[in-house]
Amino acid sequence: MSVARLPSGDLSHGPKRAKSDTKPVLGFSDEDKVGTIQPYDDALVITLRIGGYDEKKVLVDQDSAVEIMYPDLYKGLNLKPDDLAPYNSPLVSFEGRVVTPKGQIRLPMQTGAEVVDVDFIVVNVYSPYTAIVARPWLHTLGAVSSTLHQKVKYLSEGQVNEILGDQSMARQCLVAAIQHKLEIEPSGHAGRDL
Repeated sequence: MSVARLPSGDLSHGPKRAKSDTKPVLGFSDEDKVGTIQPYDDALVITLRIGGYDEKKVLVDQDSAVEIMYPDLYKGLNLKPDDLAPYNSPLVSFEGRVVTPKGQIRLPMQTGAEVVDVDFIVVNVYSPYTAIVARPWLHTLGAVSSTLHQKVKYLSEGQVNEILGDQSMARQCLVAAIQHKLEIEPSGHAGRDL
């Protein structure tokens, strides 16, 4: 992955200026929870510019080792099978099922003035998210994320920038995932595991 800087298209929510006598530190405090709905257990869902388009419903998953692209984003970017490079390693879905990827594609992802080329593994399975960004993106950007504080923070030009999570969108995705699960369960079995 490579990092580049662009002069415009800032999706961050403003830099926090560091005091001149201290270096900026990537961290979180109780002040970072201001504006969040408390208490909650929401996933960290953000908006990122992927392939030149603002994509909502991007899940930040620091436990994942690969970035994933789902069908809605694949179709929305008008990608074709010829655009994909082979990717032959199977993945395991959230439900524990083995998923065979359709391929891999490298796309630019813009965060504020920073552009990171990201290798997305394309899968053809349902997800309420359009994509998952993971450790490779976080590490290349030098970012830290917090579901508790609903933010991703990263340094750019000596300043701490933030990407705010969208709790409303995270909850919409959760409801969509639950509804999808109920729709695919055989009739008469829904709710028996409660």
